[in-house]
Amino acid sequence: MTPPGDEAVGVEMSTTQDGRRADSGPLTVPNLISGLRILGVPLFLYLVVGAHADGWALAVLLVSGASDWVDGKLARLLDQYSRLGELLDPVADRLYMAAVPIAFAVRGILPWWVVGVLIARELVLAATLPLYRSRGLGPPEVHYLGKAATFTLMIAMPVLLAGFGDSAVATTLHPWGWALLIWGLGLYVWTGLMYVAQAWLTARTLPRVHRAAGSGAQ
Repeated sequence: MTPPGDEAVGVEMSTTQDGRRADSGPLTVPNLISGLRILGVPLFLYLVVGAHADGWALAVLLVSGASDWVDGKLARLLDQYSRLGELLDPVADRLYMAAVPIAFAVRGILPWWVVGVLIARELVLAATLPLYRSRGLGPPEVHYLGKAATFTLMIAMPVLLAGFGDSAVATTLHPWGWALLIWGLGLYVWTGLMYVAQAWLTARTLPRVHRAAGSGAQ
């Protein structure tokens, strides 16, 4: 996971001579945690869809959410930055954001239109990436509202799972899960529109970067 706000925690990160943060390589503790989070996705799907073991599935979700926070903290404390970690952490988040709603829809916990909204947003944003590459840019930075939307949805999903059933606890948690889901979904769509607008402004204000002759793929 890319460790943001290094200065705020008072940890001095190692850098290379040109000022870039030094890469600790692929074998780091944060990368191991991110890898375990990814392996937790098929386990979660089996527990929810196959075994109907909702208690264990809830535990997987809670551990995954906690480990997402822990790997960032460890990256700063251990000074372990890696480019692989920059890829693994968002991949894990995206896998859970796709797998959890689909599993819930299969079980009848969520309606399929919620899954459609989440996947459509990701597909639309993925379609803007070639535009940035054509301008010589990388993907846009994640907006804090986008982080808030993802965080809210990641809280809503375990609450919805815990609220699925006929117990007194489930009856209490069910409306809270839906409230969090609607709020997170609204933020998720709103930030998606913000990213699309940002891509449109980038296309209008920046020219395409043309490759030099002979620099194409071999």
